Amino acid sequence: MIRPRHRIAVLAGVLAAATTVAACGSDTGGGGGDAGPPQPGGTLRYGLSQAPSCSDPAQAGSNQTIYVTRQIVDSLTDQDPKTGEITPWLAKSWEVSSDAKVFTFTLADGVTFSDGTALTADSVRDTLDAIVKLGGAKAPLGSSYLTNYVGTTAVDKLTARVEFSEPNAQFLQASSTPQLGILAESTNAKAAEERCAGDNIGSGPFTYADYKQDASVTLAKRTGYNWGSAVFGHEGEAYLDRIEFTVVPESGVRTGSLTSGQLDAISDALPQDEPQIEAVGGQVLSTSNPGTPFGLQLNVTRGPLRDQAVREALLPALNRQELVDTVLGPKFRPATSSLAVATPGYLDQSARLAYDPDKTKAALDQAGWVPGPDGIRAKNGERLSFSVTFSQVFAGNQAILELVQQQLRQVGVDLQLDLVSGPESTAKMNSKDYDSFYGNSTRADGDILRTSFSLTGRNLSNRGPIPELDATLTEQLAANDPAARAELIETAQKQVLDNGLYLPTIELSQAIGVTANTQDLKFEASARLQFFDTWLSGR
Repeated sequence: MIRPRHRIAVLAGVLAAATTVAACGSDTGGGGGDAGPPQPGGTLRYGLSQAPSCSDPAQAGSNQTIYVTRQIVDSLTDQDPKTGEITPWLAKSWEVSSDAKVFTFTLADGVTFSDGTALTADSVRDTLDAIVKLGGAKAPLGSSYLTNYVGTTAVDKLTARVEFSEPNAQFLQASSTPQLGILAESTNAKAAEERCAGDNIGSGPFTYADYKQDASVTLAKRTGYNWGSAVFGHEGEAYLDRIEFTVVPESGVRTGSLTSGQLDAISDALPQDEPQIEAVGGQVLSTSNPGTPFGLQLNVTRGPLRDQAVREALLPALNRQELVDTVLGPKFRPATSSLAVATPGYLDQSARLAYDPDKTKAALDQAGWVPGPDGIRAKNGERLSFSVTFSQVFAGNQAILELVQQQLRQVGVDLQLDLVSGPESTAKMNSKDYDSFYGNSTRADGDILRTSFSLTGRNLSNRGPIPELDATLTEQLAANDPAARAELIETAQKQVLDNGLYLPTIELSQAIGVTANTQDLKFEASARLQFFDTWLSGR
């Protein structure tokens, strides 16, 4: 079966709600333009900067995990990385009710999972039901996308009707994410922990051949795959026979392995690595992540962060350009809002976040936080000191936060760094056991603000009700009109900063080092890797 390119049946305006994604600096793999036509076959060897946390697409959160899990699962829809348009994949068409409560998908015929079972409307129902059962602790992103989920009805074998009790305009774009990728019954029936063992069954262009937690993952090409996304560059099977992912935490070792020919591509290539990579004919591919930029989620119930005046005063205390220039280099940019530039509905708040330490000092003086003998401010015997919990989910995190620590000390704030492992980070995030939590969240839709900051979402600031913000985050779900929804998302960005919930630092960019032989390694709309079109030349 050839992949569907049917006209999309969708009510006017809903499709356009996924507005244009700015593909800032987006590159595609390949050492040159003379590699010739794609050559099927071969094994691509990829160096991950961190071990995948789980083999289950529904539970995947970090980029390194999604690089792996995305390849074994297909989604109902896809999102064009150049235009932001929602396009067919497993669903060849869809309809959305005028109140954005009911989404009806017509599935492509002839699709099978890697265990040989057929994709049906029951598969959609079982997948979404299983994600809801996993819950927010195990599947925070997918659960957020399914807020107010009522259920899925198999209207017939190839028609699935997904219903919500409240408007959910973001769901169409959510249906393109790997977290809502459709899985086989054998996987959906398993408990959360069992779904992390590396035997997940999807309909994607690759399957798990081997999975060793914290060490390596091997994917094998799915023979007979012929229902790829309309965004893909070719039809039929993937070009690569296999992908071997190896966990290589040390940046220098990853780069050395790439330049010596032991690896074909690597994650998190640092600026100092680029000349070495280019010297052997390779290059560093980059693209900006949409979603929330990296930043500190400030726990409003802890220590001096209970004082909103303190939280707001911190915004101009950071020299974000210095963070980029010192640690990351020109492929990255400073955060200029509570959303990244590549996110639909982004609002430039660079003036609000402009570096002005004198403004911070004046605001803290006015709030009664006075410098002590060691330069750290205090009020009523309480020092202006708090910690930031973080993991090395991104290679630059520690160096960035060390510089943030120095910048905050210059205005009388003592920031303590709390580096934890990936599992510890998840446990602390779920329990809210931190003063502040450092991270980002990638998604090519402004609804990521609701996922991150709403009372029913992650709510890492551990806040109580804020009526204006709560209303905005809810109202954008009911807005089918793209312009109206964009306006609400702009308002929400301002409200997040107005309430001192977030201290943005830098925007995440993917920086992928590739050899001259690695061709057409591509980024999808949410800046994750797509290996379907990738091939190896000169082999």
